[in-house]
Amino acid sequence: MSDSVRAVKIRDCVVGGPELVVMAGPCAVESREQILGAAGVVAASGARFLRGGAFKVRTAPTAFQGLGWDGWALLREAADAHGLLTVSEILDEGQIETARRYVDFAQIGSRNMQNVPLLKALGRSRMPVLLKRGFGCTIDEWVHAAEYVLREGNESVVLCERGIRTFETATRFTLDVAAVPIAKARLGLPVVVDPSHAAGKRDWVECLTLSAVAAGADGLLIETHPDPAKALSDGPQAVVLSEFPALMEKTRRVAEAMGRTIPVGARVVAA
Repeated sequence: MSDSVRAVKIRDCVVGGPELVVMAGPCAVESREQILGAAGVVAASGARFLRGGAFKVRTAPTAFQGLGWDGWALLREAADAHGLLTVSEILDEGQIETARRYVDFAQIGSRNMQNVPLLKALGRSRMPVLLKRGFGCTIDEWVHAAEYVLREGNESVVLCERGIRTFETATRFTLDVAAVPIAKARLGLPVVVDPSHAAGKRDWVECLTLSAVAAGADGLLIETHPDPAKALSDGPQAVVLSEFPALMEKTRRVAEAMGRTIPVGARVVAA
């Protein structure tokens, strides 16, 4: 944790403070059973946010595009049942007002990092923003994208490093660990790391997770699914849900060595 980082508060959670904020869940909300099951496990493991896409931008138009508004409703229901906040991608300006009912943390995906009208609209909305780095973008371009949101008066911006495209093909993308301290130094914003998209294969998610924490990440965005082989989106990179608690125990030990904390056990949900 750096004293120069401006913490971002999202309801009762602070990103950029002493806590290493974990955001976890499936790539896409697929069913009520799936998202409720994921919420219970990630909450019990110390996560503060339930992640899950409702509107999916896929490379192929025939791939699963998400459940839309129904997906957001299920995400909200599952999060509320387990005392979690929600993080999900918003694709266009027209979704923002409705998203407020379901989404606590508005994610701007890699493909939309330079969608200036969307950046400005989310800036005006004052919704907390998680800005993913474009997979073909430099740190400077990423920082400038954040400035579009900040210049509209919205200071609740968190950056997310998720890997960039290089000549290496062993992983889906190349995780730029150096981007964590560099991006923090440029704007003084918290930085979260998404090891799942960088790895592309669950075998490498653990080592990238631990590396991100050691590099000073303020949070993690991890994909986990009860049955990745049947996942409708990004199954190969999803940590098996039953193995997620063990990953969090290892992560907690590295976090403690870095002077950070991860909550232990599920949060109490008011009746």
